[in-house]
Amino acid sequence: MPEQLNDIFDMASVTKITATTPVVMHLVEKGKLKLDSTIGHYIARARKTGMKDIHLREVMLHQAGFVPFINFPKMITDQDYRRDSSAAFPTKVADHYFIRKNFFKDFMWPTMLHSPIVTRGKYVYSDISMYVMQAVIESITDTTLDVYANNHFYRPLGMHSTGYLPYYKFDDNRIVPTEDDQTFRKTLLVGYVHDEGAALKGGVAGHAGLFACATDLAAYYQMLLNKGYYGGQRYFQPQTVTTFTKNESKVSRRGYGFDRVDPDKSKEYPSKLASQHTFGHTGYTGTCVWVDEDRDLVYIFLSNRVNPTRSTEIYKLKTRSKIQDILNKAIDDAGHKATTKIKTKPKSKPHSQHRNPK
Repeated sequence: MPEQLNDIFDMASVTKITATTPVVMHLVEKGKLKLDSTIGHYIARARKTGMKDIHLREVMLHQAGFVPFINFPKMITDQDYRRDSSAAFPTKVADHYFIRKNFFKDFMWPTMLHSPIVTRGKYVYSDISMYVMQAVIESITDTTLDVYANNHFYRPLGMHSTGYLPYYKFDDNRIVPTEDDQTFRKTLLVGYVHDEGAALKGGVAGHAGLFACATDLAAYYQMLLNKGYYGGQRYFQPQTVTTFTKNESKVSRRGYGFDRVDPDKSKEYPSKLASQHTFGHTGYTGTCVWVDEDRDLVYIFLSNRVNPTRSTEIYKLKTRSKIQDILNKAIDDAGHKATTKIKTKPKSKPHSQHRNPK
């Protein structure tokens, strides 16, 4: 069946810049969150851990020293889940898979909080960063990340197909299947987040769990391209967008939450022709969004490279990058032709001046 522009995809790590980061930006603007404050300032449970003195600025840049990955599915025992829901097993991870009550609060979160801090100051990409930022956000707002993002961004922007837990809201035929998971959940995932950690948390996480369609994302990223303005409404001050999307790290290409074009041209990331003013993010499931400010371009690519099984062809073929280059070249060629046309346009002859008859 051909894909439609309103088909709903698992965003994977594009969640980081479409849910968590904009809420951080919003709270910074309102003066409720300071990037120079520490994790311990906002999260009481972190005050007796190695995280306590780490600044949120470091967290947003992936320079906090967190371990890259914790394999939580490998830690699950038979006592942790059931195939039917109950008061003791209320968290739905997939069809016929329910995790025990407070599994995240009592096991996953303490495991992250007490994980070793080993590379602080260096760039090490870690999903723990956005688990932490979600906890900070929810401690400040006293509401959940999904509700806050929906109320302040998705609903006012008209992004009616964007959000967490889509299986509660949409027919399966609108949601593109994510993976036939035969190792962990033993079922075809439709509307359930692919990321195992986000799934065990209940589907709402700072690093993954968001689902969206291309047309919705176009509205949100056009707003960022417009420096915070869209549809007659201002969502951010221009300086806030600039601060978060420009390179803010001395050891990597990253911005606050946002990935950016690699200054090393040999890496051709995110594409060979991307301008130096390009920001966005990729997602594990085969998604990406890139905003090229020099070309006024919002490039959105949605796919599921992990359905039915995890394929690496999208990397081998450089599919996302090559399409982006085609768009960039088309824009550049059109601009060159327009400039050439203006330069070679013959000058119009001046009109003869006629005296008004007396």
